[in-house]
Amino acid sequence: MSAIDIVGQYGAAMAAGDMQALAATFATDAVWHQPGASQVSGDKVGPAAIIAHLGRFMELSGGTFTLETESATESGDLVSATVSFRAVREGRADLDQHGVDVFRVVGDRIAEVWLISEDQQAEDAFWGHA
Repeated sequence: MSAIDIVGQYGAAMAAGDMQALAATFATDAVWHQPGASQVSGDKVGPAAIIAHLGRFMELSGGTFTLETESATESGDLVSATVSFRAVREGRADLDQHGVDVFRVVGDRIAEVWLISEDQQAEDAFWGHA
């Protein structure tokens, strides 16, 4: 299976809200690099920590967080996906941005994820500080 197919499985599991299938797309030592300076920023290591991190987006946004993949390209073990993401949070300006997610795939699992938002400062303001 190609790297882009593995990332496709991740996307399908995210869209379906299937956390078990989502966790299965990550290597046991996978690292999720969440940029910025908010309460959700920082590296998350391992499937359980990554799933908990994604759950935090839903918790903080009252279940409104959505992510759509617009396109994806592959080069060897790297996959780049253009995405749009949205969320609403009381007392904050709505989050409505585009970005690029970069995945490194090893074997048949995602080993690493980097996220790049079009406006990191606005995203940090939306998620806030702990």
